[in-house]
Amino acid sequence: MKRWHQHSVALIWIGVATAVFLQADSVAGADEETQRQIRQLREQNESLQQQLRKQQEMIDALNRKVGGMAPDTAAKNDAEAAAGKTPGFSLGKVHISGEGAAGFFHSGDDGQFPEGEFRVDEAKLFVEAPIWRDIYFFSEVNIFIREEGSFNLRAGELYLDVENLSRLWKKDEQVNLRVGLMDIPFGEEYLTRDAIDNPLISRSIMDLWGVDEGVELYGSFGKFSYVVAVQNGSVNRLHDYNSDKAVVGRVSLDPNRWLHLSVSAMRTGDLDVMRDGFSELWLGAGLVRPLGGPSTTTFGAELLQGDVQMKLPQTTLKAYGGVLRYDDNDPAANNRRYVYYYTLEAQQKLYKGLYAAGRWSQVFAEEGFPISGNGNVDQFAFGPTLTEGLWQLSLGLGYRWNKQLVLKAEYTFERGHALGGARRDEEDMFSTVIAFAF
Repeated sequence: MKRWHQHSVALIWIGVATAVFLQADSVAGADEETQRQIRQLREQNESLQQQLRKQQEMIDALNRKVGGMAPDTAAKNDAEAAAGKTPGFSLGKVHISGEGAAGFFHSGDDGQFPEGEFRVDEAKLFVEAPIWRDIYFFSEVNIFIREEGSFNLRAGELYLDVENLSRLWKKDEQVNLRVGLMDIPFGEEYLTRDAIDNPLISRSIMDLWGVDEGVELYGSFGKFSYVVAVQNGSVNRLHDYNSDKAVVGRVSLDPNRWLHLSVSAMRTGDLDVMRDGFSELWLGAGLVRPLGGPSTTTFGAELLQGDVQMKLPQTTLKAYGGVLRYDDNDPAANNRRYVYYYTLEAQQKLYKGLYAAGRWSQVFAEEGFPISGNGNVDQFAFGPTLTEGLWQLSLGLGYRWNKQLVLKAEYTFERGHALGGARRDEEDMFSTVIAFAF
């Protein structure tokens, strides 16, 4: 009996040990299965993260492409922003859009509108169409612009845009090409000159802009973007009478979503006084023109400018400043001029579409330079009167119903003096316009 009891106890212990072993083996098996499932989850998680990174890279590339059309920002560069900012309509593959503005302008006795005028301020059509793969055609047709003062149907920008050449080495948006008639990509104020884009009605005193024939490269590398152009330099649209071309470049940096920085440089090249006549670079309503005597045969200018822009939730701040150096080959006199300038601008959202905007700009030209501001163009831009110093303060209110319709009103104070001391104090201007796009 005792032996049976001993055997029974032994069998019980053997059973318990076996059960424990089997349970441990089962737990180990379950643990292995759990580990396998964890490994699978990790692999799936890594795969999803890779997909998200790729999607984010694609989104960033698209954002650079869409946002970089204006920095160029390589180049709102430039016409993509102008053509793509409105819905427009399509006729087959051809897309047509347009914009314009009309209003009332009244200036002081020495200003551009001393009698007060209702006038069309701007009228433009944009035509764009795909040509083949990443090659597009773009054309801007100016029916009326403020600087010309009359209806004059003529081409603004007109070019072929060859996008994403850098795909040849499997990189997006690094190199794009334009050939034809394009905006001069100096500074950044020209990107918002159109009435529908400009928060105010006036522009800065210098208001550097122009459209010229040539070739342009633009693109982006991460947070940096660039645009560089070689253009004829002269206002003559049929021929260029000097082999020295205009060279323009801008480099931009967007360190984050709200801050944009850029530096621009330009030389107009040597221009022929008799046959070229004027530079293609405008200063507001005037042009860079020869200042030398009758023996002068060539003239030109060089420019350098820096821009800063901050876009906050309800506020946009802009500032830029630079220098223009003019020179010519007049054998009878030294006509070299240095023109220093700067501009500060702010726009504040008030309520829904209502906003307030202000701009202060100032220019210094110790030896005198043809600068019209809001003054009479025949006298201050193309006449004998050179300006030594001028400042301008513009204050305005606007209501923007949507991207295609805005009503604006503005009062601009302008003071300065011409070379020799004559005062410029009869050029204040009140204006109100309604700007539209389709």
